[in-house]
Amino acid sequence: EEDDDDDEDKTANNIPGTIHILKHRLAVTDITWHRKGNYFATVMADGDSDAVAIHSIVKRSSQIPFKKKINHVQRVLFHPSQPVFFVATRTRVRVYNLQTQSLVKKLLSSVKWISSMAIHPGGDNVVVGSYDRRLNWFDMDLAARPYKTLRYHRFAIRQVCFHNNYPLLASCSDEGSIHVFHARVYNDYMQNPLIIPVKILKGHSRVDDLGVLDCVFHPRQPWLFSAGADGSIKLYT
Repeated sequence: EEDDDDDEDKTANNIPGTIHILKHRLAVTDITWHRKGNYFATVMADGDSDAVAIHSIVKRSSQIPFKKKINHVQRVLFHPSQPVFFVATRTRVRVYNLQTQSLVKKLLSSVKWISSMAIHPGGDNVVVGSYDRRLNWFDMDLAARPYKTLRYHRFAIRQVCFHNNYPLLASCSDEGSIHVFHARVYNDYMQNPLIIPVKILKGHSRVDDLGVLDCVFHPRQPWLFSAGADGSIKLYT
C-alpha cells in the first residue's frame, strides 16, 4: 500500500522530483515495469495472496490481482503489447489476462527451479532460465511444454534477456560468463524459431560461488550490460 506517513512524506519532498514510498509487508524479491512506464509490479516471494502487486504511477494506487495464494512466485512480467501478465513459479509459468482477470494458459517447464524469465518482443515466445543450469524456450502457439531446452551453462543461470530490435538472446550464470544467441522468430507460424549460439562473453570473476548476476540489452543499440558478484558492471559491444 502507499505510505501516507507525514514524516516520510516530508523527507521525500526534500528530494528533487516526485517520490512515492511504497511499504510492503515482506521483502520485495522482484520488480518489473510495464513497457509504457505507467505501471510496475512487485513480488514478495514469501507472501500469501498479496505475493504479487501491481502499482499505478498515474493513479498513485496499488492493487492485488490475485485473490488466492500462488506458491513460490519467482518472477513476473508484463506482455509487451497486450493486457497479459506472466507469473513464474518454481516450475511453471502462469499466463493471465488482466482485463478478464482469468488464467489463460499454463506453461510447464522441464526445470526444477526457475530463476529468470524473458518475453520475446513479439509476445508469443517465452524463455526461462533455471538454477539447475537449463534454459527452456516456449513457443506459446505450439504447446504448453518447451519447444527447446538449452544446456550450455555449467552453473546456475541468473538472468535471461531478449533485445528489443535485434534477434538476440543472452543468458548469464554463476560460472562468470554470458552466452549470446542468435534468436530469430518468424512471422510465418509454420516456421519454428531459430536459435543459434553465437558467442561466450567473459570478464567477470566468481565471488563466493556467484558469477554474473544480471544482464540486459541496450533498448536500441546492439550492446549488452552485465553486473557481476565481483562488484563490476561491464558493457559489451
